Amino acid sequence: MIIRALILLLPLVFLTANSLAKASLPNIFGDHMVLQRDHENPIWGTARPGELVSVSISEQNHKTVADHEGKWRLRLEPLSAGGPHILKIQAENTLIFEDVLVGEVWFCSGQSNMEWSVNNINHSEVELATSTNSQIRLITIAKNGTQIPQDNIEGKWTAATPKTVNNFSAVGFLFGKRLQSALNVPIGLIDNSWGGSAAEAWVPREVLQQNGLFDNYIKMMDERCSKYTDEIHATKIAEFKNWEASGKPEPRLRWPNDPRYGQHRPANIYNGMVHPLMGYGIKGVIRYQGESNTSRSDQYRELFPLMISTWRDIWKQGDFPFYWAQLTYFHEEVTDPNADSWWARLREAQTMARSLPSTGEAVIIDVGEGRDIHPRDKQTVADRLVRHALSKDYDFEMASDSPSFASMVADGNSIRISFNSVSRGGLRAFDVTNVRGFRIAGEDRKFVWADAQIIGKNKVKVSSDYVFNPVAVRYAWADNPVANLEDRNGLPVTPFRTDDW
Repeated sequence: MIIRALILLLPLVFLTANSLAKASLPNIFGDHMVLQRDHENPIWGTARPGELVSVSISEQNHKTVADHEGKWRLRLEPLSAGGPHILKIQAENTLIFEDVLVGEVWFCSGQSNMEWSVNNINHSEVELATSTNSQIRLITIAKNGTQIPQDNIEGKWTAATPKTVNNFSAVGFLFGKRLQSALNVPIGLIDNSWGGSAAEAWVPREVLQQNGLFDNYIKMMDERCSKYTDEIHATKIAEFKNWEASGKPEPRLRWPNDPRYGQHRPANIYNGMVHPLMGYGIKGVIRYQGESNTSRSDQYRELFPLMISTWRDIWKQGDFPFYWAQLTYFHEEVTDPNADSWWARLREAQTMARSLPSTGEAVIIDVGEGRDIHPRDKQTVADRLVRHALSKDYDFEMASDSPSFASMVADGNSIRISFNSVSRGGLRAFDVTNVRGFRIAGEDRKFVWADAQIIGKNKVKVSSDYVFNPVAVRYAWADNPVANLEDRNGLPVTPFRTDDW
C-alpha cells in the first residue's frame, strides 16, 4: 500500500517541480502594460536555477541566466513612445505579453483621498463619459499589509474605459488624462493607495528603526499586534455582522481592522504593495497622504522626506520626480487667533520636504470641505499636481509652485512679508478686496487677527492696531482657515508661520 501510494504521488511531485521551474514574472508585467519611454526598463522574474532566459521586444533581444535561487533580471534598451509591442519571454516555457505600450508611467500613492474613486467625485458622470482612451492604461494594486517583503502583487493592467475608470483613483486618473492630452503619448498609472494609512506603513521597518525617532510608534503598534489574535478578530467580525443583522443601530460600527495586517503597522504597506514594484520603470510619483499623521506632525518633518529618499534609494532610478498634495482644510472654522492646529503643523511638515530635489507641492487649501475629510473636487487637485509635471518634466511654460514665504522685515508697527514663486501677474485677494487669513503677534506671543495689504507683486504688509512691536506672522494657520491670498493663476499662497513657537 505504501509503495502504491508513493507511485501515485510521483506524478504530482513531478508536476509540482515542473510548474515551479516554469519561467514567470510578477503581475506588474502583463498584457496592456506601459513601459517607461527613454528608460532602461528592468524586466525580472523566476525560472529554473541556471536556466537561460531570453527576452525580446520590438527589435531587441536580451539573454540572461537564472541564479541559484531561480531569480533573473535584465534591462531593456530605451524605447521611444509608441506601440503596441509584444514582449516575449522564452525559457523552457514561453510567455507572451501583448498590446504593450511605451510612454510615461506614474506611481499614484497615498491614503483615502488618493484612493477616492472617479465615481464618487464631482461631475463623475462627465468624467466617466469622457474616459475612454486606449492610450491610458491603469493598474490597481490590491491591498496587502504584511511584515514580510513580498515579490508579487495582485492586479492587472487595463485600458481606460468607463468601466475600468469607475473605481480607479480619481486624482490619479485625472492627472494621467491631462498628461495624455498634453503629451499625446501613452500613459501608465499605478494606483498604489490605501485609505486611512499612516506614513510609517510605507517605509521599511529597518529604516524606521535605524532612525530612532519612531521607536515609540513601533513599540506601540507591536504591542497592539501582539495582543490581537485570530479569536479576537473572529469575535469582532461576529459582533459586526450581528450589528448589521439588527438594522445597523447607533452607535455605528466599522468593519474590524486587524492591526497585524492593517495600514497603520510600520512597513506593512511597503512590504506588501511597494517592495514588489521596486525597480519598475516609472517617470515619477504623485502622492496624497498625511491625514492619518496629523497627531505626529513633528515626526512627519523627518518621516516624509525619509520615505521619499528611501524609495529613491531602493528604486535605483535616481531622484525621480515626487509631487504631493498638501492637506486641504477640514473641521470647523475657528475664531480664536491663538488656536493652534495639528493640521497646520502637518502642512508645514509637508512643505519642508520641498528641500529635496525634484519635488513639488500642490497647495489645495481652498478646495476642502469642513464636514468631510474627502472633498469631492478632485479635478483641482489633479490640475495643481499636473502643473508640476508639465512645467518641470515636460517643458511647458506655466507656473507650478504656489507662492511661498520668503522673508519678513519688521517696519515699526507692521511686518512686510515677501514671497517666492509669484507669477507675473502678482498677488491678489480672491472673492473680496481685503486680504484674509493673517495673524500677528508681539514678543508676548499673543496673536490677534491682522490687517493685510498687498503692496507689490510679491509683498504684503501686515499690521494691527493692537500690536505695536510685532515679531511674528502666521497665515492660514488652522485646520480650516479663512484665507484668500493667491496669485493670478489661482494658486493659493502656501500656509506658513514665521515663528517656531
